[in-house]
Amino acid sequence: MSNKGNLFLIPSVISPDTQDAVVPQKVKSFLQDIRYFLVEDIRTARRYLGSLRIYDKIDALSFSVLNKDTQEVDMATLFKPAFDGHDLGVLSESGCPGIADPGALAAAFAHKNGIKVIPLVGPSAIILGLMASGLNGQRFAFHGYLPIQRKDAAGAIRNLEKESKSKDQTQIFIETPYRNNQLLANLIQQLAPETRLCVALDITGENEFIRTLPVKEWRTQSIELPKNPAVFLFLA
Repeated sequence: MSNKGNLFLIPSVISPDTQDAVVPQKVKSFLQDIRYFLVEDIRTARRYLGSLRIYDKIDALSFSVLNKDTQEVDMATLFKPAFDGHDLGVLSESGCPGIADPGALAAAFAHKNGIKVIPLVGPSAIILGLMASGLNGQRFAFHGYLPIQRKDAAGAIRNLEKESKSKDQTQIFIETPYRNNQLLANLIQQLAPETRLCVALDITGENEFIRTLPVKEWRTQSIELPKNPAVFLFLA
């Protein structure tokens, strides 16, 4: 029988101050016994765990950074608590660890080293956006971020549209909030009129906005997206 701790993949909120609505009680019950965490940002992780009101003292918890700059060679040190028999929690900055998130590195390391991986239920903007889009939920692909330069992004959009049409596949990607409107304009310009485009903005939050329309109808809209996290999906 293994004396190693377990690795818990712990969901976080997508939109601020929604923890009471989107974090299940079962997640809170698991968290009560976890004292060691791998997080993208210690400050926001402390704030999130504090908002759940399940710990007497947040200062009694131990945090180590696991982010996009973490290397494979760092993992053994980060996992020392688990090797010593303590449960270890991975916290994403937003949504579920391991989905478009460095938590995948922790899960991969755990599997390689015989540490049980336990995913906990919680919100994922990518999955919730797909659920609400009305687009193909059986064949889909997540592509992360499109290129920053408008010309490069336009080429990527056209290529993804061809792939979507040939495979009947929903294409999913995200963008930095301050570039939401730039990306939407590029999508509307590059995609074919009949391609269905969904914008899912601030999912679970006060400003939640989810709309799917053919591109030809988006072209008739006068819309200014706020600087909230967004998921973009389309199906040719």
